[in-house]
Amino acid sequence: MKKSSFAAMVLGTVSLMLFALGMCMALIPEWDAFKPGIVFGCLGLVLLLMTLIIWRRMEHKQPIHISMKLVVTVIIGVIGTLTLGVGMCFSMVWGNMVQGIIIGFIGIIILILLIPVTKGIK
Repeated sequence: MKKSSFAAMVLGTVSLMLFALGMCMALIPEWDAFKPGIVFGCLGLVLLLMTLIIWRRMEHKQPIHISMKLVVTVIIGVIGTLTLGVGMCFSMVWGNMVQGIIIGFIGIIILILLIPVTKGIK
């Protein structure tokens, strides 16, 4: 394993653990730790962005250039993920199984659309 891969793996794991802990602290009312949870979550996100920058520098790659294709890809990914999550909430939290399955399936289709957007159709 290369040093850059190992560093990215360790930093990515630590940052995602901080983010997950922060979201649990903020969203579980029994813990009564909303503000510290937001701090931990933001710290995890900042560390995750730093991990990406560090890894790209260790691999001697160019910085990420923001293009219209990148913006469209991110928007499609966010919409698909949120749609899938809403479908799961309908099914698991609100007890509307049929609507949840339909909404979740639409979210999965939106996420599958990322393949032709990123790779193209040949």
